[in-house]
Amino acid sequence: MQGVGTVDLFATKGAEYLMVIGYLVLLAAFWRFLWTPSAAKAGAAGVRSPMPLGRWFDVPEGRYFHQGHAWVLPESEDVVRVGMDDFAQKLLGRAAGFVLPEVGARLAPGERGWQVQVDGHAIPMLSPVGGEVVAVNADLLASPGLANADPYDRGWLVKVRVPNPAVASRNLLSGKLARAWMDGMVVLPDGGFPVSGFARAMSPEAWDQVAREFLLSG
Repeated sequence: MQGVGTVDLFATKGAEYLMVIGYLVLLAAFWRFLWTPSAAKAGAAGVRSPMPLGRWFDVPEGRYFHQGHAWVLPESEDVVRVGMDDFAQKLLGRAAGFVLPEVGARLAPGERGWQVQVDGHAIPMLSPVGGEVVAVNADLLASPGLANADPYDRGWLVKVRVPNPAVASRNLLSGKLARAWMDGMVVLPDGGFPVSGFARAMSPEAWDQVAREFLLSG
């Protein structure tokens, strides 16, 4: 992986990102349109109606979020901690392992940074920042389930030295913007809770491709 510092998130793959994001927005709008009548009937009958997926996911303060569902937490003047967010871990389900970059490797923002191993599939995720990897979470490598049980703390992935964390975070989301973005995710048509590994519920035969589309790494 070649590092390019704090390059604009959309500098190299902007058109591709916009196409994927546009697809997801249209899909969400279509599902909402499709299920509005049944939701009204369900409400009249006292049955739970569909809800935005975002309401079921943690979006803690103090972290910056990448559209590929990774988070960033500044730790010092030039080092940030990186992990996968709550949406990603619920989308994929229980992780069997991780392929993380080695210490000294360079990550590029918006490019593939690591892989999550789930049910025999290796699902790539994008790095939210560019810079040099200075630490990997050895506890996570020994116990991959930490990413599911505690994605924002003990389940962190890597620490990265970036030239300027403030510049690196410009194209990331935080606070109310991050919450609004998560609330805009696709709804579950049956109104159910998004269980662990819900990509399989959306497409049992091609769940890994669905996951890649949500994570922008397809």
